Amino acid sequence: MHTANQHSATPRQPLSRTLLESRIIAVLRASDARYLLPAAEVLVEQGIRSMEVTLTTAGGLQAISELRAALPDEVEVGAGTVLSIEDLDAVLDAGATYVITPHTDAELIRAAVARQVAIIPGGLTPTELRTGWAAGASAVKLFPASAVGPQYVKDLRGPFPQMLVIPSGGVGRATAGDWIKVGCPAVSMGGPLLGDALKGGDLAALRERAKQAVESVAAAVQELGRG
Repeated sequence: MHTANQHSATPRQPLSRTLLESRIIAVLRASDARYLLPAAEVLVEQGIRSMEVTLTTAGGLQAISELRAALPDEVEVGAGTVLSIEDLDAVLDAGATYVITPHTDAELIRAAVARQVAIIPGGLTPTELRTGWAAGASAVKLFPASAVGPQYVKDLRGPFPQMLVIPSGGVGRATAGDWIKVGCPAVSMGGPLLGDALKGGDLAALRERAKQAVESVAAAVQELGRG
């Protein structure tokens, strides 16, 4: 018997195994693309294997192609701040393996599904998040996560138990695991993780921040396993 709460009929691309294993999306937004690869290499060294290059990055399309070529094959490079179907096609041509949007656009989501690419649209309210999920999103991005906190995701799981939620915007390094504990498959981290690394900052400091974030997430996964 079919019920209104079943979602199996909605076509959607699954999240990658890479993301589901490493559980952190590193958001790379830079005014100078030359800093992207050195920072990405440090992140990969620490176990973060999902990169999101935003289209607000100078030369973002070229940066996606260059990172795909330079990083190990097991690293996925996606595109963020995808606002239109034209953006979608451009980032796919550049080699992006998944796309993230700051907003909920059902037409754009369906276009990504038709192109068999994972898409994670942004939203904040239950209506926005549910609309993105119902349109076929691989997961929905809770943005800005700092406005609500992990308890909000826990509350959402009541009416929407199957909806996959990835927090973005203000997710802290030491608290990243708190989002995993409430059921998020992954977290998206920009400033709290990258700091000044994309402005020519200290890569040793980035290494320490990445290590802290990975450890926070790993501890949460381990705790869930014991539960």
